[in-house]
Amino acid sequence: MSEDPTILARTAAEHVAKALSVPRIDIALVLGSGWSSGADDLGESLGELELGDVPGFSKPVVSGHGGRLLAIRTASGKVAAVFTGRTHYYEGRGADPVVHGVRTAAAWGASTLVLTNGCGGLNPAWAPGTPVLIRDHINLTGDTPLHGATFIDLTEAYSQRLRDLAHTVDPDLPEGVYVQFRGPQYETPAEVRMAGILGGDLVGMSTTLETIAAREAGLEVLGISLVTNAAAGMGDSDLNHAEVLEAGKQAGPRLAALLSDIVKTL
Repeated sequence: MSEDPTILARTAAEHVAKALSVPRIDIALVLGSGWSSGADDLGESLGELELGDVPGFSKPVVSGHGGRLLAIRTASGKVAAVFTGRTHYYEGRGADPVVHGVRTAAAWGASTLVLTNGCGGLNPAWAPGTPVLIRDHINLTGDTPLHGATFIDLTEAYSQRLRDLAHTVDPDLPEGVYVQFRGPQYETPAEVRMAGILGGDLVGMSTTLETIAAREAGLEVLGISLVTNAAAGMGDSDLNHAEVLEAGKQAGPRLAALLSDIVKTL
């Protein structure tokens, strides 16, 4: 199997297109912590695969993340690929495996990408269970999925047009700047304060590398974070993964409805 990430993505796209009898997709969605339940309401199922069976993918290692690739026909007639799991940078495999799903979606024909995640919130007005549109990001991983002298404009990493469409679904959706740390440890209170000083509103361990790869591939990106907890030092309790999962479970019905309504507009 080729080690070239572009060739590997084409191989994966050809594999899933044949296995699912779906020659081309229009939209791709990556469902992060708390978002997986939304897959069931997106439209008519065209088939599904285990992600671990697709070239270049691994089974998700994080509790609360699914491990399926779904093909769905949306209410607007578009064909969507839904990844119910992702590889995280903290797994130590490097940036290319993290963005393999994005590159596969692009090779499969997608022009629009919806990235979701669960994260810590710095704004006390955003209670756990609040969805927030990502307006911009700060990548603190110290890494990039780009190779060589590849200069990609990230002035509008997260599409204003797609955020405007999301606001037609829910005009009250707040927007914020997402800050990705390397993880897997949660951020310290001092690191959270630093993120706030830099202009961040949300902190987490995913999404930014995928966005960079998506923009390289020419995809238009909509990012949505679910605030699953107050970031370290912003609340009264210690952070734990069970809290993240529970917040996602409680917010599940609202997220599913929001995601379904947004996808109808794309």
